[in-house]
Amino acid sequence: MTKQEFLSMNDHSLLKPHLTKKEIMEGLQYAKDNHCASVCINPCNLDIAREVLEGSDVKIGTVIGFPSGAHTTFSKVAEAIDAYARGAVELDMVIDIGALRNGEYDDVYNDIKAVVDATPAVVKVILENCYLTKEQIVKGCQLCEKAGADFVKTSTGFAEGGATVEDITLMRESVSEKVHVKAAGGIHSKEDVEALVAAGADRVGVSRTQAIAAEF
Repeated sequence: MTKQEFLSMNDHSLLKPHLTKKEIMEGLQYAKDNHCASVCINPCNLDIAREVLEGSDVKIGTVIGFPSGAHTTFSKVAEAIDAYARGAVELDMVIDIGALRNGEYDDVYNDIKAVVDATPAVVKVILENCYLTKEQIVKGCQLCEKAGADFVKTSTGFAEGGATVEDITLMRESVSEKVHVKAAGGIHSKEDVEALVAAGADRVGVSRTQAIAAEF
């Protein structure tokens, strides 16, 4: 893997809530200058992203029901519609984790489907694998595909665990080729990225983009 191959599959993450406007703008400019796949920012910063990234090949992404997923479907849909109207073309939504663990599969499906249907944006569904059994990860991935999601994603990066090679392998095996897999959370090195991609990740979500890029 080359440095540019890494950058072109990386969603540069700018989700820490304490980031200043200056830090957000610097991160956006870095993603623009280095042709990252996208930026993943909090909804309140979409207007800044649209301003900085105008005319670039970097997609604007944001988060829905983040980071807990414990939001009503109504509020997730409202977030999705607002985000798309303000320039986001990729939406990383968190499932209702408790509902999946409860076996309330219709509720999980309907929650995802409502967000998928709300806009034409690409939807990446975060399962937060560290809270799930292997069987629940498989079921969650299957529900995501059934609901029409474009990606299944490991983690928010705000929970107790992040992406693992084992989970990426399992997720890749649990969906068809039309569904992509995104690894996020706890990705700290070039070695981590390469291992996750080898296991089946199509995208990675990294906040330490500059540090990892420097390893190439």
